[in-house]
Amino acid sequence: MWIAASMKIFGVGAPRFAEYFGINGVVEAMGGSFSGLKFLGAFLISLAMNTSFGSVFMTLHKVTDAHILNTGGTLRGFFRPINVGEILSSLNWKVQWDFVFKKTIPFFWIPVHTLTFLLPPNLRVLFAALLGVALGLILAIAGQKK
Repeated sequence: MWIAASMKIFGVGAPRFAEYFGINGVVEAMGGSFSGLKFLGAFLISLAMNTSFGSVFMTLHKVTDAHILNTGGTLRGFFRPINVGEILSSLNWKVQWDFVFKKTIPFFWIPVHTLTFLLPPNLRVLFAALLGVALGLILAIAGQKK
């Protein structure tokens, strides 16, 4: 739900913000067929979304992953409260910064979400979900090779 909401918020807000700064026609271009202006709009949406919401969402993923590990991945653990403060203080922030924020956001998420925002609105959330699965597979395969 958060991804769907953020895609709507940034999909509408970033083009309007671009127009506020003098990049005229972005709002209209986002509703039309492919053009350079639509590509720029899609890139700006992806950039705004991934450099603000994306990093927070990825950190939330780390917190929930750690909770699942800490509770043994059980159904009972699912209903236990998440100790967010403790998990945040124990995260490896060097990895979070050096890999998650500095590599996956600029080299994976911004480019693929640019493509996502070139799609019709009714396909964007589905495509983003498939991208998440694709990144998971890529990271799992890379982890096996190490």
